[in-house]
Amino acid sequence: MGSTRVLVTGGAGFIGSHLVDRLIKEGFEVTVLDNLSTGRMENLMGHVESGSVRLVNADILDRRAVKQALTDVEAVFHLAAITSVPYSIKHPDATRKANVEGTRILLDACLGGNVERFIYVSSCAVYGEPEYLPIDERHPARPVSPYAESKLEAERLCREFQKAYGLKTTIVRPFNVYGPRMKSGMYGGVIARFIERLRLNKPPIIYGDGTQTRDFVHVWDVVNALMLTLNSQKAIGEIFNVASGVATSIDELAKLVMELSGVDGLKPLYRPARNGDIKHSYADISKAKAKLGYEPKISLKEGVATLFRQAEAFQKINAEPSGIG
Repeated sequence: MGSTRVLVTGGAGFIGSHLVDRLIKEGFEVTVLDNLSTGRMENLMGHVESGSVRLVNADILDRRAVKQALTDVEAVFHLAAITSVPYSIKHPDATRKANVEGTRILLDACLGGNVERFIYVSSCAVYGEPEYLPIDERHPARPVSPYAESKLEAERLCREFQKAYGLKTTIVRPFNVYGPRMKSGMYGGVIARFIERLRLNKPPIIYGDGTQTRDFVHVWDVVNALMLTLNSQKAIGEIFNVASGVATSIDELAKLVMELSGVDGLKPLYRPARNGDIKHSYADISKAKAKLGYEPKISLKEGVATLFRQAEAFQKINAEPSGIG
């Protein structure tokens, strides 16, 4: 598309900051709206200091700030959200306000400007417990947490705004996203937790019997899918799963992470399954392949190996004397 200025809400977060990196690399002018409650300034620091990102440090519920962030914007990637399921269970009203009302405020503001495309980053959590596998986009949505309910309700708003006002919207449902900058409490966070423990020479902890499956997708593959939706007329009005399309058991994941860690003699510790944990989940990504030309490129082994290399480099940097004082 001919868009030059793009707004990324939640652009200081895990997925958002990688998307910002890619947009800058491809020559877009980027505005980020982020209240920095979970996003990290360090994820954007280089871009902000160089002047290639305009940062609006504000909440998605701040109508004036949202309007300001949309100045001259032609495309929006909406990632700002409360993403913690445990938090959403304790604070359902705050979660709904941020995730649903925040989306409504943003959509309303888009109508008053030059926005041509609106890409909403939802979640595979909207599907709930699968009725069949792999999960395609026609699978019934039966959310089992206030977080998942709020994401589904925000999806409905996007579709309503397209139908009523002609705003060109696309909904993307990532599965278990992992990669650099992820936190251990989110998305593919089990990978981060396994790596953290192994770096401390402790065994990974598995909740349940380890046979449960997940679909792990690298953040760079997710970003690639988001860029494809921006540039595709076929994406308008559509919903896409973004995943690897591969089911990996938690036992298999633990074995892989232990192999790559180089730590010998450890065996996983098993704990009782947690309430609300879905047994099996993996995606049918044939629609994204057919309509967008999406192809996940980074295997789980390659992605996890990269995380270990980065962790070692980070440790090395922090172990070196800084020369200060």
